[in-house]
Amino acid sequence: MSSREEEKPWHFLTNHAQVLLAIADDPDTRLRDVAQIVGITERAAQRIVADLVETSYVVRERVGRRNRYRINREAKMRHEAQLGKEIGPLLDLFATEG
Repeated sequence: MSSREEEKPWHFLTNHAQVLLAIADDPDTRLRDVAQIVGITERAAQRIVADLVETSYVVRERVGRRNRYRINREAKMRHEAQLGKEIGPLLDLFATEG
């Protein structure tokens, strides 16, 4: 591996996609756990979830003292290359067996 690759690693999926996948895997997950799974701070996870809620990809429901998340699988991807495609099949592709 070149030193450039070691200095600046890149990933195929954005942190937004990683957070969405973590929520899809466990709708009752805590943001602390999402942050740990994704490798970001809890504050960053909060901002990303706020983005996903604001754009209607995720619905946040209060259950007692915790949050439960529901993903809008019919929400459309936003990148020009995938415009009009729903996020549900992407989530299915990465679904954790269990």
